[in-house]
Amino acid sequence: MKLILRKTVETLGGQGDIIDVKPGYARNYLIPQGLAYKASDANLKSLEDERERAEEKAKHDYLEARRRAAQIEGTSLAFHVRAGEDGKLFGSVTNVDIADQLNQGELDFEVDRRVVILEEPLKLLGTFNVPVRLHSQVEVEVTVLVERGVEE
Repeated sequence: MKLILRKTVETLGGQGDIIDVKPGYARNYLIPQGLAYKASDANLKSLEDERERAEEKAKHDYLEARRRAAQIEGTSLAFHVRAGEDGKLFGSVTNVDIADQLNQGELDFEVDRRVVILEEPLKLLGTFNVPVRLHSQVEVEVTVLVERGVEE
């Protein structure tokens, strides 16, 4: 019996794959569990339409990420913080701080803190290149300058 998988089934295939299984397995397990549906002509057509829409959306998302990356590229951020004599910060500069400062700029979109990739918060004075991943295939670096703030 030919079926189209709704979800990935480890032993059979991935979502959207067309598989051929025994009728009992299809009727008693795959279809009642919502893991697959019959591969009729109408279902095959709708699957093809879904794939086309998904490809179009993926292409649009990629182009939008490239446009946003062009706006961020070459951006330099400065943070004035309190630090000890040895250059260690009394606090830290986190991905939230970097995203907030990017959002205060002239961007026409909101930068989410989760796209700013920091292994751990910045805890030393200096200049750092911080990657911002806007899409799985689009990543841009932002220069972050952490300097000693004016002491009161």
